Amino acid sequence: MTNPATARTRSLPPADETIAADAAALSDQLKAMRERLFPPAAQKVLRGFTSGEAARIIGVSDGYLRQLSLAGEGPQPSTGVAGRRLYSLADIHALRQHLAEQALAKGNAQKARSYLKWRDPERGEHLQVISVTNFKGGSGKTTSAVHLAQYLAMTGHRVLAIDLDPQASLSALFGYQPELDLNGNDTLFGAIRYDAERRPLREVIRKTYFAGLDLVPGNLELQEFEHVTPQVLANRKAGEHSQALFFARVQEALQTVADEYDVVVLDCPPQLGYLTLSALCASTSVIVTVHPQMLDVASMSQFLFMTSDLLSVVREAGGTLNFDFLRYLVTRYEPNDGPQTQIAGFMRSLFGDRVLTAPMVKSTAISDAGLTKQTLYEVGRENFTRSTYDRALESLNAVNAEIEQLIHAAWGRA
Repeated sequence: MTNPATARTRSLPPADETIAADAAALSDQLKAMRERLFPPAAQKVLRGFTSGEAARIIGVSDGYLRQLSLAGEGPQPSTGVAGRRLYSLADIHALRQHLAEQALAKGNAQKARSYLKWRDPERGEHLQVISVTNFKGGSGKTTSAVHLAQYLAMTGHRVLAIDLDPQASLSALFGYQPELDLNGNDTLFGAIRYDAERRPLREVIRKTYFAGLDLVPGNLELQEFEHVTPQVLANRKAGEHSQALFFARVQEALQTVADEYDVVVLDCPPQLGYLTLSALCASTSVIVTVHPQMLDVASMSQFLFMTSDLLSVVREAGGTLNFDFLRYLVTRYEPNDGPQTQIAGFMRSLFGDRVLTAPMVKSTAISDAGLTKQTLYEVGRENFTRSTYDRALESLNAVNAEIEQLIHAAWGRA
């Protein structure tokens, strides 16, 4: 007699085929959605910024910006709907350059540096490499990383964002659909692999629609580093130094482009593998995102234990682990939630000033922007309830300004 369960199982397709079919269907729908949102070339562009927004980004008054425009100084804004004057982010950067040159002509170097914030290697200002990490999903890691990278670009820094997560959420926010837009060997893996197909990092860096911000996208091939590294370690002969060990490979790749950037933001995968360890060893600073729930905090405890154990092994093997700063960022925070407030206070009592003062507040504005693969810095205020948008933007700016201050402190700036 045939077992009904066995017969039913035989009638179903193999699980791998079902999953593959689901993946293909989802990919096709995502492609169609992207083409509807960003026609005709299916590429994202950044909106223009009003005169008031541009003034706030640069750090001058709207009236002063109007005076510059009337005097014909710097780039001229375009005219939008209802005669609104709009500046592109490239225009804003050009205005920064113009104002910095004016300040230098007057002998005010400090003022010039407030407009144009590029680091000065001659003053010992090293490339700042920031890993945004946690191995528990849902901690707001990618959201934090992308908004930090965009904020730093908007405030006048040269930024490189690197997606180290095989799930490629950061890349998706920049308009990439990995299975369609990447052909292979064009993620960071291409620059840190061990064989003859290794490429210079410069060849896998892509310009983005966000002026001042470049990207190394990610996809599933990043997982290859986790598979290949144990084999390389097992086959490595004693005393062999022909190639850098796994923990030095990201740092080695970044050094080849260091002169072109001020800050590198690494969106680490949610796991403690070889790739994350190599990213941490390349980092000058680390941001650990934490959702203020007890299970998440308990999970973070295990993450910290594991990280400490693994990094101690790396240090004993010659890895360098000197961070300018290590900070915990409270994410998806709801101020009116009593238990969350208690957890946040608990963390501050334990870690003191290693917890960033500003939390990242949970907001429907951020999640709504994500529906169209955009960040809050990319969407206009007119698309939301103003109070909701303003509250979310204020929270993001407070978090990122605090990190910017830590970067400048590491450079020795006042």
